[in-house]
Amino acid sequence: MKIYRDLSDISEPFSHACVTIGNFDGVHLGHQMLFGEVVQRAYRSNGTSVAVTFDPHPLQVLLPGGIKLISTCDQKTELIEHAGIDVLVIIPFSMRFAEISADRFVDDILLDTIGVKELVVGYDYAFGKGRAGNIEFLKDQGREKGFSVSVVEACYESNMLVSSTKVRELVADGRMADARTLLGRYYQIRGEVQLGQQRGGKEIGFPTANLNMDREDLIPKMGVYVCQVICDGKCYGGVLNIGVNPTFGENRLVAETHIFDFNQNIYGKPIKVNLLRFLRSEQKFSGIKALAAQIAKDVSQAKEILMRQQNELTLSCEEAFNR
Repeated sequence: MKIYRDLSDISEPFSHACVTIGNFDGVHLGHQMLFGEVVQRAYRSNGTSVAVTFDPHPLQVLLPGGIKLISTCDQKTELIEHAGIDVLVIIPFSMRFAEISADRFVDDILLDTIGVKELVVGYDYAFGKGRAGNIEFLKDQGREKGFSVSVVEACYESNMLVSSTKVRELVADGRMADARTLLGRYYQIRGEVQLGQQRGGKEIGFPTANLNMDREDLIPKMGVYVCQVICDGKCYGGVLNIGVNPTFGENRLVAETHIFDFNQNIYGKPIKVNLLRFLRSEQKFSGIKALAAQIAKDVSQAKEILMRQQNELTLSCEEAFNR
């Protein structure tokens, strides 16, 4: 997949561009339907499948603190590439860009720069200043300026509307199975392993790989999760605690993962952690002994769950390595 991070980098319009536009936060099943439609149309016309998105997310600029993102731009890029898109255009979003009218967006960006011939959008899509570029506007523009407009209708899974808003709600509630249903994969956090207080191995008996978490990001429900850890091209089972270590009187938000059957120094290395199932809420224990006893129970329960899902987890690992 060819990636353009600025419109000025595009030297000429793409051949018979089949385009979709959106924020695509989380790249859930609804987004994947859009990408599938664009890829099929591009294949039939021997054209180019193009996805147009924005970084940062427009609401991060227009309403600071008003949105918690499901995925980073890097994760989003990986997932869009996995969907088979030929070209990804990432438009830097700013207050200045927000002033662009819907008409100018169509003329200057979609037509002159990208060369749109077919446009595929979601049922609720709107863009441009004041969100004036709604579907009726796009259809009118298409008839006038020579490109087709197709609308992909709402997607439902298990009686839930597939949307980024719903996924955020499920993650915040710790409903990881339902989040997976809408995403088509496990919800994942990632980052570089940080040096923590080093109590896990020395004092408690369960060493952990620690990831710092930003309270401005989407934070899953605090507590303990069964998880799958991807590190150095291998998958491991584990238990993850997201919280502030109340037993030790701390207030720094951290994700601590005890990785099963693992004894390597991975400080500074990137890991990916898939959240499979919420086990229990974080709680304050009377001391290290009580905490260690509970972690032992968590580990035992997690291993039972991982054993039951072994085939499914093997498949998710293979998918992760292909991205």
